[in-house]
Amino acid sequence: MNEYRIAVIPGDGIGREVIPEGIRVLETAAARHGLRLHWQEFPWSCDWYQAHGRMCPEDAPDILRRFDAVYFGAVGNPALVPDHIAVWGLLINFRRWFDLYVNLRPVRLFEGLPCPLVGRKPGDIDYIVVRENTEGEYGSNGGRLFEGTEREVVTQQSVFSRKGVDRIMRYAFELSRSRKRHLTSCTKSNGISITMPYWDERFAAIGREYPEVRTDQYHVDGLTIQMVLNPDRFDVIVASNLFGDILSDLGPATAGTIGIAASGNINPERTAPSIFEPVHGSAPDIAGRNIANPIAAIWSGAMMLEHLG
Repeated sequence: MNEYRIAVIPGDGIGREVIPEGIRVLETAAARHGLRLHWQEFPWSCDWYQAHGRMCPEDAPDILRRFDAVYFGAVGNPALVPDHIAVWGLLINFRRWFDLYVNLRPVRLFEGLPCPLVGRKPGDIDYIVVRENTEGEYGSNGGRLFEGTEREVVTQQSVFSRKGVDRIMRYAFELSRSRKRHLTSCTKSNGISITMPYWDERFAAIGREYPEVRTDQYHVDGLTIQMVLNPDRFDVIVASNLFGDILSDLGPATAGTIGIAASGNINPERTAPSIFEPVHGSAPDIAGRNIANPIAAIWSGAMMLEHLG
């Protein structure tokens, strides 16, 4: 019997409601398939910040490295902690500590879910957005000069390393090879004149290693149009951090709702635990009313079990 240790961080808001339901379903699935899951819960959240002045303890990376995966609920309660502190202090730091350079976001239209796109049915929308998760436009290089004066200047630089770009491209090509062998690259090289042409160059170079995978390329504005008008054109989409962030929210919206969307923050080399979480966020406006849909947490849990093997 395969056994896995899973760290559980319900976090804030409805994360505390949907994660227990996800665990209940995952335990049932594990029993049917001969798995044993060992869960350990951690209370890191905005409430924890109120008591300790930080979102998690300093040794959180060392604590979590002992686990095979992290099952995460949601982070954020702006009534207690500003969002940029909460998100950076917990989730985004995890991504960088553990080099979770793949953000995997499946997009699928399910039976029984009304689709806002006219005439679409289950099977018409079924693709995956592969988002670079640790650098790119969210590199956080920059600063402010002459703050608070009329001369104030604010800069922020994108970071696209060859290592970072190549490895996300290869992951996307490998994923495409296991599916329909069709990969789409999201770019904006007609407007962003340095980083995006480099992205295009590396996509073409890595693509030559995968001649069996059909490739195409869209500028991000045109890609959003096609995701709405012709979502059945796509199977795997690879995108930079910012563009992937936007596309992976648009996709579930076209399939009915972002409220049941799942995600994985993945370290493909398994040198650290990957993190799986619902996309919907903490939703403090409905927290405590027991009306949150747990499907996103369940789907994220299924992705976690698939990753664990």
